[in-house]
Amino acid sequence: MMKSGKMLKSGEVVLTQIQFIDTFEIKKRPVVILFEEYNNFVVAGITSNKEMKGIKLTKKEGAIKPSVIKLNYIFTISKTMIYKHLFSLDKEKKKLIFKELTKKLNGLNF
Repeated sequence: MMKSGKMLKSGEVVLTQIQFIDTFEIKKRPVVILFEEYNNFVVAGITSNKEMKGIKLTKKEGAIKPSVIKLNYIFTISKTMIYKHLFSLDKEKKKLIFKELTKKLNGLNF
């Protein structure tokens, strides 16, 4: 588990425990933090499967290999599930995530 000294915020990419939806298997996977509230983090999953839809993430930006931020795979984790900080997204990538999430939320019909 991650030491409690580092403050995590939006746009940080961390390694965390994820339980997959279709199985009881738990794996360590990277996620991007969208926001934090009361030591719970709302995150978006990251995959190295470049065929998936989402926002591209390059090695130059810090990814181990070319990846995709999956805005269709959003969930909440607790701080205790985070193993370590990997890297931080730049301002432009964070703006792109916000823009794409806003589009998805604006599509909700009330």
